[in-house]
Amino acid sequence: MPRSLHTMSDNAFLSAYVINQSGEARSLTQQELNYPCKAGEYIWIHMQSDAEDSEQLLQSLSIAGSVSDALCAQVTRPRAMQMDDGVLVFLRGINKNPEADPEDMVSLRIWCTDKLIITARRKGRQLMSVLALQDDVTSGAPPESPKALLLDLVLRLADVIHETLEEINDALLDFEEDYQLDKADRKVLSNLRRQSAAIRRFLAPQRDALDALLRFSSFLNEDQVFFLGEQSDRITRYVEDLDLARERAVLLQDELRNRIADQQGMRMYVLSMVTAIFLPLSFLTGLFGMNVGGLPGTNSPQAFTILIAGMLFLTIIMLIAMLWKKWL
Repeated sequence: MPRSLHTMSDNAFLSAYVINQSGEARSLTQQELNYPCKAGEYIWIHMQSDAEDSEQLLQSLSIAGSVSDALCAQVTRPRAMQMDDGVLVFLRGINKNPEADPEDMVSLRIWCTDKLIITARRKGRQLMSVLALQDDVTSGAPPESPKALLLDLVLRLADVIHETLEEINDALLDFEEDYQLDKADRKVLSNLRRQSAAIRRFLAPQRDALDALLRFSSFLNEDQVFFLGEQSDRITRYVEDLDLARERAVLLQDELRNRIADQQGMRMYVLSMVTAIFLPLSFLTGLFGMNVGGLPGTNSPQAFTILIAGMLFLTIIMLIAMLWKKWL
């Protein structure tokens, strides 16, 4: 099982492993980070990029200043570039931390060479994909090389994105099948629309980052290029699915607004009809209620009965006329 998501550290160093091609991995302490790799071995270092000693940690590993600055940058967007003897990749993953919004995507910075791979994230911004990969490494199933580990991370990040998209699509499908949309659903639909737009905002450049990584032909072998191409196509499909999900949410919101408008229009229509019926009756009661001389029937005991009968007759005539005109 993945370790606790609440594990935090104020130090840049989080974990490190020396891994060989036979599937064996051994944890390293911070003092052992300059361990000389033997044939068939490589080192994976996971660190916190915004810790106070992050730059010192990278300097102790003899990482170039430009790479160090990029790994410790406060704000990043998905991209990939070839620098010196390695590749620098910035990716984004779905935030699965407790009480976190999925659209608040977590940045993962990666520096990969033939013998070393460094992954960096900010404090309190753990990624389930990295934690699951660490568990695989410690359980005896590590990737065989730094490049394979990089591609494994790309796959795991895409898997979590797929799960989130399935959740969004399932929620939209439930709304589409439920014809009893009410005002309470408006907030849920707005959240789904916002999530789709926010996730797409980072997935589109992530697709471009993977496409850029594909162009580094000297860095990847043929099988790795094919695998990465599949993941790039996968991200492209997810971007298209997010566009579709956002459009579905907009259509459902429009349907909800139309239903609310229809309900309000029907209520106003009924009130208008009631007003139309009682308007002449109100005129008659107002007319015969005036305290002036000369009103007909003031001295007749049958006058009230005649007036009520006339009002009822007038009401019936108006109802018949409205039915004939198909106003009711």
